[in-house]
Amino acid sequence: MYAVIKTGGKQYRVQEGDELRIEKLAAAEGEKVTFDEVLLVGAGKEIKVGDEASGARVEAVVTGGGRGKKVVIFKKRRRKHYKLTKGHRQDYTAVRIEKISV
Repeated sequence: MYAVIKTGGKQYRVQEGDELRIEKLAAAEGEKVTFDEVLLVGAGKEIKVGDEASGARVEAVVTGGGRGKKVVIFKKRRRKHYKLTKGHRQDYTAVRIEKISV
C-alpha cells in the first residue's frame, strides 16, 4: 500500500517503512506525527483519489532533523564591478512512515 501526502508545499509518495526528509516540523525526535492531507491511496490496482481518500491518514515517527547541504547563490554583472555571493542551508525533519490507514 502506498499514499501521496502533502506537507511543506511538496508532495511525497510514501510506503510503510520509508524514511524521508521533509520541511521542518515543530516536533521532537521520537514524537509521532500524523499527516491528514492525503491526496491518493493505492493498493495494487485499487486507487482512491480526492474525496475517496479524504479519510485516510499517514502516521510517522520523527527520527531526527538538521540542516541540508549548502546551496551557493552567485550573481554577477559583467563589466559592472558587481559580484554577490550568498549561501543557504534548508532545515529539515527526518521521518519514518509507520502506518497508512484508510
